[in-house]
Amino acid sequence: MLNIKDLFAGYNGADVICNINFDVKNGESLCILGPNGCGKSTLLKAIARIIEYRGIVSMNGEDTSGIPRKEFAKKIALLSQSAQVFFPYTVLETVSMGRYAYSQGFLKSNSAEDFSIINDIVKKLDIWDIKDRMIDELSGGTLQRVFLARTLAQTPDLILLDEPANHLDLKHQIELLKFLRTWVKENNKMLISVFHDLNLARQFGDTAIVMNDGTIAANANINEVLNSNVLSDVYGIDIRKFMLESLEKWK
Repeated sequence: MLNIKDLFAGYNGADVICNINFDVKNGESLCILGPNGCGKSTLLKAIARIIEYRGIVSMNGEDTSGIPRKEFAKKIALLSQSAQVFFPYTVLETVSMGRYAYSQGFLKSNSAEDFSIINDIVKKLDIWDIKDRMIDELSGGTLQRVFLARTLAQTPDLILLDEPANHLDLKHQIELLKFLRTWVKENNKMLISVFHDLNLARQFGDTAIVMNDGTIAANANINEVLNSNVLSDVYGIDIRKFMLESLEKWK
């Protein structure tokens, strides 16, 4: 279980998120919702130790702040919206970097188990046919799948995804999110994803947090959250009415 208690974090001495408290259980997919600037990405960065924070982030009762970085990578992995290409590695080399935390030293070869994990993920994310291509030749959507494969190759207990369907067309969005939901359930892992698309969140989330101005406005089963009035209060429009009107146009 992940436990977040009294979490504060921000930038340049100013808090963006304040007094955040929630839990995530094994096998659970949690969606973080809310308008732009409410602190969703900041929350993920704090959990991933990308930025400094005050409060407690614990996994199975262990405070993660004191875990050595290499061991931490086996527990928590973050895929941000702005993953960038700095060096022209192949697809397979890029995914293989996810196994670094399990290597015995710098530039050591991957083990047979590492290769088995890497190849399995590459095939499941449908990038096996391009495994030898250079990543600086790929489209944004394909590159996103490669970086997700690298994240999954870490086999962490918790994956943090900031807009996981970013850059993907609708078909690949649905396929990717179905894969992630199944991966979480079958491997008894935890997933926290930031979503702007409420329809995707409803399809693939178990629970949801709605954030507003750096605090949690709602935290419950995703259907309970999305059927409540909190979305109208937070987004400033009648979300349910808009969705139903949109659905009518498809009939």
